[in-house]
Amino acid sequence: MNSISTPSHRIGECMVRVTDRNGNPVADKELVLKQKSHEFLFGSGAFDFVDWSGKGLDQDRTQKWLKLFNYGTLPFYWGQYEIEEGKILFDQRKAAADILRSNNVTLKGHPLCWHTVCADWLLKYSDEVIMDKQLERITREVTAFKGVIDIWDVINEVVIMPVFDKYDNAVTRICNKYGRVTLVKEVFDCARAANPDGTFLINDFNTSPQYEKLIEECLDAGVQISAIGIQSHQHQGYWGSEKLYDVLKRFGRFGLPIHFTENTLISGEIMPDYIEDLNDWQVEKWPTTEEGEERQAREWEEMYKILFNDPNVKAITGWDFADGAWLNAPSGLVTVENRLKPAYERLYNLVKGEWWTESQIIRTNSGGFVPIRGTKGTYEIEGAEGVITIGSEPSKATVQIFQ
Repeated sequence: MNSISTPSHRIGECMVRVTDRNGNPVADKELVLKQKSHEFLFGSGAFDFVDWSGKGLDQDRTQKWLKLFNYGTLPFYWGQYEIEEGKILFDQRKAAADILRSNNVTLKGHPLCWHTVCADWLLKYSDEVIMDKQLERITREVTAFKGVIDIWDVINEVVIMPVFDKYDNAVTRICNKYGRVTLVKEVFDCARAANPDGTFLINDFNTSPQYEKLIEECLDAGVQISAIGIQSHQHQGYWGSEKLYDVLKRFGRFGLPIHFTENTLISGEIMPDYIEDLNDWQVEKWPTTEEGEERQAREWEEMYKILFNDPNVKAITGWDFADGAWLNAPSGLVTVENRLKPAYERLYNLVKGEWWTESQIIRTNSGGFVPIRGTKGTYEIEGAEGVITIGSEPSKATVQIFQ
């Protein structure tokens, strides 16, 4: 670990007691301490773990994903997850979740309520029935995946939801009927009832004062928001440090954890400024370039450092792991052919380099105790059973030597 580059609030301490199989202290012994995982959630869209075609996963791509990340977002868009009413793709999503969990990846489901990619079959129902079915859908998903997926984007892009007019949809209907705050409270209450220990986010791309006002109104109404989700699909150019600091300051005032939930940086030509809705930029080819890849690497590195340095930020999720996903953009950390881009290497050097506590020799004292200090996360001692957790407060742990 580079103590100079790792922010002090990301470092913690633990007093470890080392015993033998009989519980006796192991005194004056040299041992090797290794970090296993970060507490901070370094993530990416995990869509590549869903077997969309039924032909299996791209093992090269998924292994490169797992080497870098400990946090993944799985898709639960209602219009794709339940194309026909009552026919859900549970097994497909559960298979993806199981693979990720077996590799110690923390998971988030996205999203439970959104006006886009909504189920078209809902439109035949009255607003009252749509609301009932929306809440039933939340209860079903949160309950079914409890213990596997305990973090959810509960409601997505509420700022624009009541005025969204690209096409008719069921969620905009109920948002207009019941009001934004009432809808947010209903869906949050429903999710929390299904999993009282879950982490539930409100999420939006609109980082204007309108989003702040919405959050204020929701908190005043008693909505239990676990974390504030911030999207930054930067297809039209990098936000830059000034905007990042401004967003962190304005949303940090709520005293809630902040998750940068959907982040995109381009390694090719930047989308023109005149495009208002990113979805309107439709191109057959959008190639990555050498110059663009170097730019993307610099931008990702700076953004990671700024966000990791802010104590309110608990998670960063890059949206597309590979090029050619949303909008066919060169937005990944790997190319379509799975070549690692410079941005991947830069992030790896931070996550598993500068901010990672390197394996180190430790020695127990006469009572079998040894203090350890490192980046918050989990640790193990070679040849011993037991997980050591370094968190926000000084902690204690006991491990047993195998022999």
